[in-house]
Order: sequence, then structure tokens, then C-alpha cells
Amino acid sequence: DTHHHNPYPSISGFISTERFRDLLEAHGSELDPHKLEVLLALADGNADGKICYQDFVNLMSNKRSNSFRRAILQGSRQLKNSSLTEEVGLGLSQRLVRHVAYETLPREVDRKWYFDSYTYCPPPWLILAITIAEMVVFVYYGLQLDRWVLQVSSPSFLKSPLPYHPQHRAQAWRYLSYIFMHAGIEHLGLNMAMQLLVGVPLEMVHGAARIGLIYLCGVLAGSLAVSVTDMTAPVVGSSGGVYALVSAHLANVVMNWSGMKCQFKLFRMAMALVCMSVEFGRAVWLRFYPPAFPPCPNPSFVAHLGGVVVGLTLGVVVLQNYEQRLQEQSLFWIFFCVYALFIFCGIFWNIFAYSLLDVKLPPAP
Repeated sequence: DTHHHNPYPSISGFISTERFRDLLEAHGSELDPHKLEVLLALADGNADGKICYQDFVNLMSNKRSNSFRRAILQGSRQLKNSSLTEEVGLGLSQRLVRHVAYETLPREVDRKWYFDSYTYCPPPWLILAITIAEMVVFVYYGLQLDRWVLQVSSPSFLKSPLPYHPQHRAQAWRYLSYIFMHAGIEHLGLNMAMQLLVGVPLEMVHGAARIGLIYLCGVLAGSLAVSVTDMTAPVVGSSGGVYALVSAHLANVVMNWSGMKCQFKLFRMAMALVCMSVEFGRAVWLRFYPPAFPPCPNPSFVAHLGGVVVGLTLGVVVLQNYEQRLQEQSLFWIFFCVYALFIFCGIFWNIFAYSLLDVKLPPAP
């Protein structure tokens, strides 16, 4: 039986845990110490005493499967090794990556994984690009309208091709483009702060595609929610997307409270909720404040609520599944289908409900 003397896994694609440990002890010095630690955890975690070659390849090429993560989590109970916080001699960029890992990921094994595999390539470009675009548009209209606070009260504010207005709801781009216009500096400032402080770390960890998905869904849910519930009001501001990201992140922190090792988490949680409440309160106040140009009301606040609902459903599922395939998660598909149904109904509502209900819309700006 040559099987025992063969240093490579047998044709079955499995290798016994003992053999694997011997190989690790012999050649471990050539490996990155974190990888070695994870491999040892993999060896410990496999109850059936053998390791799948594919798992090993996935690990070495930075891909992971659910079964693999479960094995690691079982194994890492035996891991008594140092946590990332004890690493010394790190450069500024590595310290930032470590900080981001502790901000966003509740499991030490995920934090180590992220710390080892993150390369700043690509950088968190999406949230930065959206934020810069919002600033550019704001400054452009600030100069054009010669107003910086409460720009909404300027007569030509809603003449822009960007904001959502019920009279222009046939122009489909407005359901997304409204995020680039803001009611004034007080609106833009809070949104930008939350977007950068929460969005950039999340994008560094989960990637532009997933964070972009949450953001976009929040934005679209926001404008459609307004068109269904607050039918006469226009909408401006990126609050739908921002609230989707922030509420998903806060819910994720609360659900993994003991695992989250960021500093001052209770205080910062409270501060985030205060910021969200202040921004929402401002939006509600503005909506019911007498408009500058009756009968057109001030912009609606319902987009915030649409964003929060998306964040607490789709957003949480995305953030909970770091490095996992979303298409394997049944909850993701449930929420995604419910969301798609909502979009579908919203579109039908926009086509038929206004005439059926005989809504008195304000004149087009």
C-alpha cells in the first residue's frame, strides 16, 4: 500500500489530518504565518480526520466556501493565537486596514483573512465617486442659484433635470439621479459624513459591487416609496442610499455585538443614531414647512424610510455574508424577490394610480 508514503493527496482528493499536520510542520516556515494559523485551524476543525484538497486550494487562492468556514470556526475554538490587535511594526496603511477590519467584521478569523488578503486594489472608489459628484453638483447649483442653505426655496431649484418630481415621473432617470441634488448645505453635510464614515470602510471590506447593490436598492426604494406614499412631493438627496448602508451596518453590529471589537461601540452607535435622527427630523420639518412656491410641497422625507427598510433586509444579509456566495443564501433570494416585487408594483403604481386616484399634482417646475 504506497498510499501512506505518497507525500501528495491520494486520487480521492483527501489527505488525512495527521499527514497534513506533518506536512505543515515540515514546510510551514515557507508560509505566511496567518495562512499557517488558518491551515492549522482547518486541520483541527475537520472532525472526519481528513482534509479536502479543494478546500486547501481555495484557501491558498483566497477563495472560501461555507463548509470551509464552518471547519475554520470549529478549529479556531482551539486557536489560542494572538489577535490582530497585538501585531506590532505595522505601517500606516496596514494599521488602517486593521482598523477597518475591527470596524466592520465580527469574527477574528474573518478579520485575519481580510487583513491578509486586502491590497487597496481597487481602492474604495464607488462611495468616493458618488460623494465627489454630489459635492460638484451642489457647488454648481449653489453658484447658479446663489444660495447655499435651503436651496429648495429657490424658484429654479426644481427646474434641474436631476430631482424627482411627480410631474416628471415618466423621466425614469430621476428615480436615481435625485441623489445628486440636496436641499442645502445642512442636508449635504450630514449625508456626506455618514456616507464616508460608514460607506468607505464597508466598501473596503465587502467590495464596490455589494455596497453598490445596497446603495442603489436604497436609492430606488426611496424614490418609489415617495411616489407611492407622498404622491405630490418631489425628492432630493442621497438619504435613501445612505440610510440603507448605515442601518445595515448598525443592525450588523447589534446582531454581532459581542464579536465586534471596535472601540467605544456603544457611544458611536448612539452618535450614529443621533445623526440619523437629526437628519430625519430635519427632513420631516422641511416637508411640513410652508413651501416657497405653493402648491408644490417641499421635498419628501419618505425616502429615508425606504432606505432603512432595504438596509435592515437586503443590507444585513449582504453584510453578514462576508466572502460568502450570496446566491447560496436563501434569505438573500427571499428579500431580493420581495424587493423586486415592490419595484414592479411601484412602477405599475406610477403608471396607473395617479390617474385612477385623480391626484391633484402641483404644476411642473
